Amino acid sequence: MDTDALTADVLRELRATRPYPALSLTMPTHRKAPDNAQDPVRLRNLVAEAGHRLDADPEVSREVAAALRAQLERAAEEVDPRGALDSLVLLVTTDDYQIWRLPRTAPERVVLSDTFLTRNLVAAKAQTRPFRALTVAADHATLWIGTGDGIRPERTGGFPLTAPKEPPNPQREERIGDTPSTFTDEETRNFFRDVDEKLRTVLADDPRPLYVMGLAPALALLDEVGESSRSAIGRVAKGAPADLPPADVLRELRPALEEGAHQAAAGVETRLDHARSAHSFAGGLDEVWAAVREGRAGLVAVEEHFQATVRVTDEHLEPVPEGTEQSADGTVREDIVDELVEAALDSGADVVFVEDDSLAEHGRIAAALRY
Repeated sequence: MDTDALTADVLRELRATRPYPALSLTMPTHRKAPDNAQDPVRLRNLVAEAGHRLDADPEVSREVAAALRAQLERAAEEVDPRGALDSLVLLVTTDDYQIWRLPRTAPERVVLSDTFLTRNLVAAKAQTRPFRALTVAADHATLWIGTGDGIRPERTGGFPLTAPKEPPNPQREERIGDTPSTFTDEETRNFFRDVDEKLRTVLADDPRPLYVMGLAPALALLDEVGESSRSAIGRVAKGAPADLPPADVLRELRPALEEGAHQAAAGVETRLDHARSAHSFAGGLDEVWAAVREGRAGLVAVEEHFQATVRVTDEHLEPVPEGTEQSADGTVREDIVDELVEAALDSGADVVFVEDDSLAEHGRIAAALRY
């Protein structure tokens, strides 16, 4: 699965407590040859490590270890290196497994716990800037979900929608001299009300930035009969055929997406500037970590490719030499940035990823504080 599948409901389910042990395996991967040739070897080594950990764990019975190992091996066999992104996450129980491919790197880890490790999934989703797009015409509406790298139709909340076909009405035609205008007849208006209602429900359940695309009269009618489209941060006034391929949808949306990203970056810069002026600013990993732990961070900005391994000492973060691996006691943490991002989102903070080097003077990460 990709990060756009990580809805609020899915995340809640992944974080649910399970019978021990739920197994989480993470590792970095490579998108292209020749680097991706090493990925299957690293995966086999981690699967073997997981087997050793299960066998050595006194809390895991022989039967449970065998069942878990079997599911893990099935998951590993199903991994296709040709679909690799920047990291791989396997989540395994004795009954099932999930395979996640992430566009953000993650360290090599095998974790046995009573819940799945989700920090890398959450951080990867935040980095991809997920969005929704509604393409709408007089007789159909399609909801899309995507990131800057790809887009796909979303089959949820009743979408895609097709207007009911009404038979021609010759008597009405004779009475008014013509067929009614497409975007003024009551059947079309009712269809657009249905689109608005269903879109509002989807956005309430899983809020994401919204873009809308369709002919200008269609977009105007959608605004007139409902409320959901008014929150759109980008509009593309162009026809929206029902069979428009995903690549074409993304191409038509690209200028609006770029403008949306530009506006978001400018908004982040403004918020950080105001925070500095108001002395409610934190810069650097240790300061931001403390603010997030205390629930004081309202906005956390992170450079796109910022990763750090640190030692946690007296609730402070200290850099460690490059190549230091995660310690068994948790004092050394390889994915502290992803952990911080997940904690910030859980506390209600906004998390945004910004261009590399844009926060160089602040240690690659900064926060605007609530107080």
